[in-house]
Amino acid sequence: MIFIDYRDTRPIYEQVTERFKMLILRGVLCPDEKIPSVRNLAVDLSINPNTIQRAYSELERQGYIYTVKGKGNFVSGDKELFRKYREEIFAGLRSICKAAFEAGITEEEIIQSIKGENAND
Repeated sequence: MIFIDYRDTRPIYEQVTERFKMLILRGVLCPDEKIPSVRNLAVDLSINPNTIQRAYSELERQGYIYTVKGKGNFVSGDKELFRKYREEIFAGLRSICKAAFEAGITEEEIIQSIKGENAND
């Protein structure tokens, strides 16, 4: 379910946060479903529990999960999460495209790059 890529330059807590976000947004984890405890996930991934706690705190801050005292952490049922995530993605794309245009890269070259085609062929 959750795995760590040690070649990834991002901190481990960010990787855990991102993996949970994707599982929630794709519907793999359903609203009100209990997620693994901090301790259990830390043992499964062989990482420090503080790292998992930091990831869970970030997920809760962003509205992806909620905590029930004494019961654990659960997936939020917020229907706006997917819309908000899409907005973040498109904002990032606009920023990247703006930088590309300023550097002289054409719209066609950007589209070819997205499709995985080499613009210089």
